[in-house]
Amino acid sequence: MTATLTAIIRAKPGAEDRVRAALLKVGDFVRAHEPGTLDYFVAQDPADLARFTTYERFADAAAMAAHNEGEGSKAFFAEAGGLLDGPVTIVTAEEIFSR
Repeated sequence: MTATLTAIIRAKPGAEDRVRAALLKVGDFVRAHEPGTLDYFVAQDPADLARFTTYERFADAAAMAAHNEGEGSKAFFAEAGGLLDGPVTIVTAEEIFSR
């Protein structure tokens, strides 16, 4: 089973660049340390620069848990947690199709 996670993250006004940089650091960490994270995509809405979306694919639920509880995610919330405008919306699911 491939596990997926989509997160919608909103930066406080004026914090967009710092939240973006923190998300990119997570991507660097994933690339270097998380073989069970199959894909980690980050998007920034061009019409609303404060809104970011991640789409994450994991080999299985254990890999997703390792990512969510790992150093990369902890570092993101330590660095950017106070820069977020409201709670992060998270949707987890089992992937049923990919190309």
